[in-house]
Amino acid sequence: MAQEKGGNLSEVQARIGASHNINDLDRKLQFYGRWAPDYDQDVAALQYRAPRLAVDCLTQALPGPPHDALILDVACGTGLVAAELQARGFLQLHGVDGSPEMLEQAQACGLYQHLSLCILGQEPLPSPEGGLVCLTTRTNPSNLQYKEALEATLDKLEQAGAWKRLVAQTVDHWELATSPLEVAPGAKDGFISGIIYLYQKQRSP
Repeated sequence: MAQEKGGNLSEVQARIGASHNINDLDRKLQFYGRWAPDYDQDVAALQYRAPRLAVDCLTQALPGPPHDALILDVACGTGLVAAELQARGFLQLHGVDGSPEMLEQAQACGLYQHLSLCILGQEPLPSPEGGLVCLTTRTNPSNLQYKEALEATLDKLEQAGAWKRLVAQTVDHWELATSPLEVAPGAKDGFISGIIYLYQKQRSP
């Protein structure tokens, strides 16, 4: 596969749309590794709203002041959520991602106190007990298999008493679709939907 580079909207849609068909984990991580330097500009072209929506959800659910909360940003990517979190007063930020190249970008943003290489469901999350865990994903057709697998992993963690679900919120206008087939029936603006999960990591007995 050619190196992922920034481009106009149609090029970005084609590039990201192709990645949606990659189901093998190693190949997916390779794609994200090559994409990391151009990730921010590409998702900006798609009007990617997940970071702001996730922090909106977190702010509404949080009982105390933001500077007291320890946040674990799962699949943190380049750190877009961290930038939104810091702007809202969240200062204790940890991040994990499965791509070393994405973590390099996140490190460069300088907003995380701790970053770890970790794949959810395959390795234990390196987070202190009692922190808040924030995850987001798309709910468009090409991502349904991943969404179901993610929710199965989250359910296992909750059933084991490791995590407690606080929020699972579906939102519209997540980002522009990469093809008309990704747009939900009746949607006229070309956007797909997504979902935000917020969990409380439980303390060991």
